[in-house]
Amino acid sequence: MQDSLRRFKADIFQSLAHPTRIAIMELLEAGELSAGDLMEKLGMEQANISQHLAVLRAKQMVVNRKAANQVFYSVRDPIIIKVLVLMRRYFYAHLQESMELLEEMDHKKSEARS
Repeated sequence: MQDSLRRFKADIFQSLAHPTRIAIMELLEAGELSAGDLMEKLGMEQANISQHLAVLRAKQMVVNRKAANQVFYSVRDPIIIKVLVLMRRYFYAHLQESMELLEEMDHKKSEARS
């Protein structure tokens, strides 16, 4: 059972292992968007966006619905957005630590010159 759960987690992270797919998920955090809206907001070609959306659909990260000649996408389960928010917090927490370390090193370097 543990191995199956680890494989599941790995599949989820693999589906998010591209910055464009993360950007898509972050854009969808605010709500449903059409494929055209995603193309416009990301400034990317339709074929490129379609490939990334196909990966996210295959891993059941997003769902889609058709309305006339448009396809709209939304996040299947908002809990994945919470994971992305936690990753953002993790990044900023460690970024702050790194910045403080650099400042400390810079301060020591300045003292050594004096």
